[in-house]
Amino acid sequence: MTDNEDLDILIENLKDEDPDKRKEAADKLGEASDKTAIEPLLAVLTDDNPQVRFASAKALGKIGEPAIDPLVLILKNEEGNIRRYATLALKDIKSDKVVGQLVETLNDGDWSVRKFASKALGEIGNNTAVDPLINTLTDEDWGVRVAAVKALGDIGDEKGIDPIKKARRAATGDKEFKKACNKALKKIQKK
Repeated sequence: MTDNEDLDILIENLKDEDPDKRKEAADKLGEASDKTAIEPLLAVLTDDNPQVRFASAKALGKIGEPAIDPLVLILKNEEGNIRRYATLALKDIKSDKVVGQLVETLNDGDWSVRKFASKALGEIGNNTAVDPLINTLTDEDWGVRVAAVKALGDIGDEKGIDPIKKARRAATGDKEFKKACNKALKKIQKK
């Protein structure tokens, strides 16, 4: 069998009735890292099985830069669940090219998309995300605020110190949030 035949079989397996087979196909397509798998993997981001969706997002992340444009289109046009997985894939690509799109996503109506975007920005580590992440410290969702604090710690820009301290003071009685703030502050001060 040729590599193209193997790819065709894996792409066909993305439509199999067995979710384990679909997940395995997505995993292998990610390892193959062939851009012809992008469209079929994007289609699987709406799969009924969350493990298949996750495997597809991870595979798109492994394919990397060629997957950026279609993933950004998803961020702009699709519903929350698929946007969450697109954000996860973009996080794994870790490209400065997506920072602007992820910053816009910090204002998404879906809390989980905002949370994934915060995490992604922290992992990418681009300083242009610092001010938008500081604004996210007052997000209505606790998980988004924690993700923003951790992201600021990961980026390590001293500009985040005072806003993190302010957010820590405002979090009266929230020991977990305060702990996340303290960890982030230590990370920033080490850099």
